[in-house]
Amino acid sequence: MAQLKIKDYEHILDLVTAVLQNGDPDASWHLISRELFTVMRANTVIMARMCPSGRTGVAEAWAPEWLGREVGELLRRRLQQGHPLIPYLQAREHSPRRMTDLCETWRKSAWYNDALRTYGTKQQLGVPLPGEPGGLRAIVFGREGEFGERDFAFACRVQPLLMAVDNHLRELRRLRAAVGADSPVGDIGLTPREATVLGLLAEGLTTEAIGRRLAISPHTVNRHLEKVYRKLGANNRVTATARARAAGLVG
Repeated sequence: MAQLKIKDYEHILDLVTAVLQNGDPDASWHLISRELFTVMRANTVIMARMCPSGRTGVAEAWAPEWLGREVGELLRRRLQQGHPLIPYLQAREHSPRRMTDLCETWRKSAWYNDALRTYGTKQQLGVPLPGEPGGLRAIVFGREGEFGERDFAFACRVQPLLMAVDNHLRELRRLRAAVGADSPVGDIGLTPREATVLGLLAEGLTTEAIGRRLAISPHTVNRHLEKVYRKLGANNRVTATARARAAGLVG
């Protein structure tokens, strides 16, 4: 596999920073799509959630913005056409794949002609994401030119980050739903990540368990907890949890 350059890792760090600084979990995937659109030099980026049994599909995010006008119809066509990424995802395969690796006749297929006609793209690269029961999820990049070894290496490197982000956003939505929309989390200056860690702390999870849930190291969890304690005026988890409950920050 091709070696990534320092600039590629800088892009990954920029992506992490953008996600953690964004306070709206529902807008995070659009932000990620825009970042990846630039980094991958893509023509299109579509984050798709598909249900093959019902032949339905929903775009969770996309870039550029104008794709939103017809991306839903595009996903339905892909399901009807039996796009090669679908059986790959159904087999619970996890590695990123170029469509030319999955289909020897890609350039003669209806999928290729449809993408070329609609978006001017000739090559596609799919990055699987965790799906729900009966559903499939992936980010699909489209480009007029080929996806080279550097692009494939970057997709493989960034995939674990995207899976961790997906887990983080799920936890953030769940905790916000449990706390309620009127929680004063922002009033004391908690970042979305700190609020997530605080919520898991209040559920009784250990530092190691929080790290496993959010796919971060215990050291990183402790750094977040230090900031949470300082903002709550606490010096241990018992006091922090009690003050957070009294302030309505956690259930």
